[in-house]
Amino acid sequence: MPKNTRIVVKLSGSLFFSEDFKQVVLSIGDALRERPELTTVLIAGGGKKAREYIDAASRFGADQATSDEIGIMVSRVNALVLATALGEFSESRIPETLRDVVEAAHGGDRVVAMGGLHPGQSTNAVGALVAEKLRASRFVNATDVDGVHTSDPRKSTDAKRIDRLTTKELEKIIGGESMKAGYYDLMDPVALKLLERSKIDTWIVKCQAKVINAALLGKRLGGTEIVYD
Repeated sequence: MPKNTRIVVKLSGSLFFSEDFKQVVLSIGDALRERPELTTVLIAGGGKKAREYIDAASRFGADQATSDEIGIMVSRVNALVLATALGEFSESRIPETLRDVVEAAHGGDRVVAMGGLHPGQSTNAVGALVAEKLRASRFVNATDVDGVHTSDPRKSTDAKRIDRLTTKELEKIIGGESMKAGYYDLMDPVALKLLERSKIDTWIVKCQAKVINAALLGKRLGGTEIVYD
């Protein structure tokens, strides 16, 4: 497969069970029809449901590794819902290993829907790893905010979006983010290290139908582009 036909997209867990889910699925289908040569790996986050299960387990003394496993299971359920919604474009089998992903992507599947892989590894890191392994042309991290900002836009009206920044600059911005299971947010240190070593073209964008459709067609609407020194 030519490199420019492979794109990895991580979808925010907040998308699932939201009113936007159907529109995002339709937008992905539209992009795939416009670009029949495209092979896309879609990685589902765990979202609020994962955090609810993790919080319930933690009240009974669950350790972080177990909590990670719970989050992975929920993300895989989300991925199965996504695969079902995409119908003709996606196989219903959800990969559980990196080898599974490679086999599916090289086996002719138009879309590979998946969740997490390993404890201690966020779905952002999974996305970076899969993009590296497949030598994808781009990794798109679709989140619940429009890219990287000078401060949390959900809490501050003064937050300003940053159009482009390096991994080192992003690392400083997210330095205080939690590594607690189920609470990985914008990007975590593991994901950043993977991006730094592979230098995959990466966009952090809003998880919206028109934005994801544009990204699959090679256009960035808003968001932030990660560049490398």
